Amino acid sequence: MNMKFFISFGFLVMSLMVFGCGTSGKDFNSTLFDSIQNGHTTQEEVETMFGQPFKKGYQNGDEIWIYEHNKYKVFRILGEDTSKDMVVIFDESKVVKTHLKMTSSSDPK
Repeated sequence: MNMKFFISFGFLVMSLMVFGCGTSGKDFNSTLFDSIQNGHTTQEEVETMFGQPFKKGYQNGDEIWIYEHNKYKVFRILGEDTSKDMVVIFDESKVVKTHLKMTSSSDPK
């Protein structure tokens, strides 16, 4: 094997380590989750706290906003995959009906 092969192989390995990560969704400040109060917090207040949701939809006539952020690693030596999701369901008056948060972290805060 010649030197060009080793240099090319080294470059490939370094590129995978640097670029071996990916994200999906849109990051949001999940520490504000406890500020949401069912029956009181408005849609406008949720948008002020968290920004525009990653996804919007409807279920049984209620508007649903989904906030989602995922990080993926190609190699485990670069760290663990992480995810956090928040779902907010609004009533017809655009007030929070219910909300929930999910995370892959052992510390859900």
